[in-house]
Amino acid sequence: MVIAVIVACEIGFWLLLALGLACRYLWKRRTLSNILLISTPVLDLVLLAAAVVDMRSGAPFDLRHGLAAAYIAYSVVFGHQTIRWVDAKVHHRYAGGPPPPPPLTGAARIRAEWIGWARIVLAYAIACGVLVLLGWLAGSSAGIMEFALGLSRVPIIALIWPISHMIWPKKAPVEQ
Repeated sequence: MVIAVIVACEIGFWLLLALGLACRYLWKRRTLSNILLISTPVLDLVLLAAAVVDMRSGAPFDLRHGLAAAYIAYSVVFGHQTIRWVDAKVHHRYAGGPPPPPPLTGAARIRAEWIGWARIVLAYAIACGVLVLLGWLAGSSAGIMEFALGLSRVPIIALIWPISHMIWPKKAPVEQ
């Protein structure tokens, strides 16, 4: 059940995003657009409730519950940023908005990569908090620590990007 809810929440996120942007730029319904975009966190609550119900009904903690926690954490930390990024792209492409800025280079890129990594660490911390909450609400924490330990690989592996940009910084293109 939880895997189906995870998939439904992911599809629901992109549907709400697409409908929200369509309301904003195609149908000029700004209020409805805002309501649709602001309602995306409701999906996280649905997913959390599904995971708790599943575990309280006797299902042992496993990968699906861990994925639910990771999805919620990603949504909390990166959801708004993802919506803003897609909104800027759609605004430019379909509503004559300004073009996206050129890719960052040099020190600005290194700083952005470290900020991105810090957001990944924050998402990991939130996922661990959701895992603890799941264990507490379900009355069983068996397997949760092992999943959290395995999930710690994500911020460790993500260190590749900021470190690589420090070693090999991207230079600004030479203007002719």
